[in-house]
Amino acid sequence: MGRTRTLTASGLVLDAGALIALDRGDKRIIVLLHRALAEGRAFRVPAGVVGQAWRDGRVQVNLARFLRSEEVEIVPLDDQFARACGELCGASRTSDLIAAAVVVLARGRRDPIVTSDPNDLRHLDPSAQIIAI
Repeated sequence: MGRTRTLTASGLVLDAGALIALDRGDKRIIVLLHRALAEGRAFRVPAGVVGQAWRDGRVQVNLARFLRSEEVEIVPLDDQFARACGELCGASRTSDLIAAAVVVLARGRRDPIVTSDPNDLRHLDPSAQIIAI
């Protein structure tokens, strides 16, 4: 993943389940990420998702390498983004702000979401493009 590539505007938004699968060396996510790289896609991860998946950088070598690669954009939760996530939580009567951040980011970029929990995200947005792992 370290090579410089020309990335398309289209990317993939990853949730915590996707990052945890990568950290554990799950072959499905590794194949999916390599295929996406070959297509020139970027990866987007809300900062809160990193917090959900990050436990010990001394042993999370795969995850650390992925997160610092040029193809990964870690999106901070600024005021405008936080308000949009809060509004989605209010509209869907849920309280998971981080799941809402995944959906709001994907909507804004028109990106599919890579997740291990498609039902939770579909509750937030039934029309979301979901890639279940």
